[in-house]
Amino acid sequence: MGKITGFLEFKSKSEDYEPVEKRVENYKEFTVKLKESELKDQGARCMDCGIPFCHSGCPLGNLIPDFNDAVYQGKWQKAAEILHGTNNFPEFTGRLCPAPCEEACVLNINEDPVTIENIEKNIAEEAFKNGWVKPQIPEHRTGKKVAVIGSGPAGLAAAQQLNRAGHEVTVYERDEKVGGLLRYGIPDFKMEKNVIDRRLEVLEQEGIKFITNAHVGKNIAIEEVKLNHDSIVLCGGATINRQLPIKGAHLKGVHQAMDFLSQNNRRVDGLKFSENEISAKGKNVVVIGGGDTGSDCIGTSFRQGAESVLNFEILKKASVDRTADQPWPYWPMKLRTTSSHAEGAEREWSISTKEFLGDAQGNLVGLITTEVEWTHKLGERPLLEEIPGTDKRWDCDLALLALGFTGSETTLAEQLGLKMDARTNIHASVNDYQSNVPGIFVAGDMRRGQSLIVWAISEGREAAYYVDKYLMGTSELPLKGEGDLPRI
Repeated sequence: MGKITGFLEFKSKSEDYEPVEKRVENYKEFTVKLKESELKDQGARCMDCGIPFCHSGCPLGNLIPDFNDAVYQGKWQKAAEILHGTNNFPEFTGRLCPAPCEEACVLNINEDPVTIENIEKNIAEEAFKNGWVKPQIPEHRTGKKVAVIGSGPAGLAAAQQLNRAGHEVTVYERDEKVGGLLRYGIPDFKMEKNVIDRRLEVLEQEGIKFITNAHVGKNIAIEEVKLNHDSIVLCGGATINRQLPIKGAHLKGVHQAMDFLSQNNRRVDGLKFSENEISAKGKNVVVIGGGDTGSDCIGTSFRQGAESVLNFEILKKASVDRTADQPWPYWPMKLRTTSSHAEGAEREWSISTKEFLGDAQGNLVGLITTEVEWTHKLGERPLLEEIPGTDKRWDCDLALLALGFTGSETTLAEQLGLKMDARTNIHASVNDYQSNVPGIFVAGDMRRGQSLIVWAISEGREAAYYVDKYLMGTSELPLKGEGDLPRI
């Protein structure tokens, strides 16, 4: 795959970014595309390694060496066919996936890995630019009706696969526009929303019906949905925010990260929102939580005009390189600096927030932290301990809680009589994605808990196979590792 000596001849090269002072002035994507010749060189680095460990890192089972080779040879349409055979939405994952495939790349043992994610994004963009992404309208309809609840990546993937099987698919979305977290959560500077809209046009042309402002279980009765469909696929995500139950958490200025991010998505889109405005303009912002959501809050705060941005992480500062207990090809917990961090945020590790401070009017004005350390004993969970005498006060007008999610909302599960685990994720076997109620299937974060977009697409695809099999007795939809190459 690629050029036999390519990994020896070409160094890894990624997209550049526009200068910080320019990109923070707007919410546009700010990457600078590589030249086609440079992309071919990056594809050439795929080293014919014999056993492509990148497959072990990819939840979708993407045929990575195959599309790398096609790019190296300049066969972009072939690359698009290969990629779409296993991934319904490479334009999403090519922008937003943390690329576990790259961590598992054989080159990553002692070199920089193949830039798989960027190659993937450019394949998808070439496919749209050249009109290769066309509606795949099924030749025959089965007469079966399927309801997909939730229009995030899991729901969209399940809907497209089930529609390809010939079923009549209706997607219910509680928000005013389709996309779930992709639209209301992911900042526009990471993925502009026209990227979603152009894909939705294709899905609608294929025959999928979308109903928005449809909160099933609240303004639409679940019994009505059950009555009108032969099967239901729940793809509502894991949307219960983790709380920080400390003194002052009620103060004005303490907000959940997703409330801040989704509101800004609506603001950029020119949409109105009923809740009070959350703005970082002119404020000292503290983002509590060091993951991707925290990073998204940082970039958004700078674009809103924050005076300063601090990022707190309760874990210790990770190593820049892999540690001995996280060997290749596994995903390593190493230090990652995002483009948002590089825009001017200060980062603090091994720090815990103890109290929010307010003024007489109930406004947030500061917070108190303490330094912490983790102790590890063999066979036991890590223990967090405060370091005496390390309390510190910080000025803060806006605190954003980017602490992750504890599980899915329970309304639908309770109404349907579905089994849940302790984290309120709905129990559905990975063997067939079916819940304890026949005909009701679950995919994505609602089943597995908070996870990656690439996992959501994978779950939607896999669940669709089992829904089709439930309805028809057999299914010709592909399972993981069984790409459906002719379809774009």
